[in-house]
Amino acid sequence: MLPTLSDRDVLAELLAFHLEAGVDVALGEAPVDRFEESANERAAIRARAPAGPPPAGAAPGAPSRAPIARPSTSPALPAARGPVAGPAIASPGAAPLPPDIAAVEAREAAASAPTLEALRELLERFEGCPLKHTATRLVFADGNPKARLMLVGEAPGRDEDIEGKPFVGRSGKLLDRMLAAIGINREAAYIANVVPWRPPGNRTPTPQETAICLPFIRRQIELADPDILVCLGGPSAQTLLGIKDGITKARGRWMDYDTGTRTIPALATFHPAYLLRTPLGKRMAWRDMLAIESRLKTLPATPNV
Repeated sequence: MLPTLSDRDVLAELLAFHLEAGVDVALGEAPVDRFEESANERAAIRARAPAGPPPAGAAPGAPSRAPIARPSTSPALPAARGPVAGPAIASPGAAPLPPDIAAVEAREAAASAPTLEALRELLERFEGCPLKHTATRLVFADGNPKARLMLVGEAPGRDEDIEGKPFVGRSGKLLDRMLAAIGINREAAYIANVVPWRPPGNRTPTPQETAICLPFIRRQIELADPDILVCLGGPSAQTLLGIKDGITKARGRWMDYDTGTRTIPALATFHPAYLLRTPLGKRMAWRDMLAIESRLKTLPATPNV
């Protein structure tokens, strides 16, 4: 006779299954009907669109299509969205913006930030990225914003989401050891991610989510103004440097990153999380760290005020 599982055993197996699938944070006490949410969002977007006669040539009885909203080049938002603190910041609780409109508003908001602290405050209020509503907190940066070396990963993980700092889990400890090997600690580097909110279950950010967050990390790099930019992992290098190659082929090659005000030497290397899974890559990562050390010694320091 086969032993029967108790309710406790069944629940333990169910929790183990969810952990293996990457579900490690409970976002609510009750289930949510996402299909109903999507229908409500579409209805809200249609309600915001001005009504008008059907376009010329439309078939009689055919449903009219709302005109396509053209993003304004002005930093001010339309009055219909109500007063907001700062440009292009949606009101909390409002219907989510379409990704293309959210990306335009992200560019306007990021361009308006005069300092890194102002940029952080804008991100705290920005409602255009859906990842904000599933993450625990914003993961903006760690280290010294005036450092000559800036490192950028893809997105925070579970530990980073809990502490609000990038690279604090196992991969962060390995990154600390990699930097220490060339005489650099966190106070001598500035560390951030392309996407500042953790995707649910540590999944890969979607292209739309990355596009919405991209103006903010670009502005962050411009304001930090490092002498060297290091992209940790293929997604970061592809997003910031515009390359199509995988990280194995792209790593170790010096490239140029244009901030709009100056050109910064940039290098792609393996993400520490990859090195934890593939220790054989540490030899090549060590070469990259030595190249960074050598470049820091030969480059004249740029005043960063």
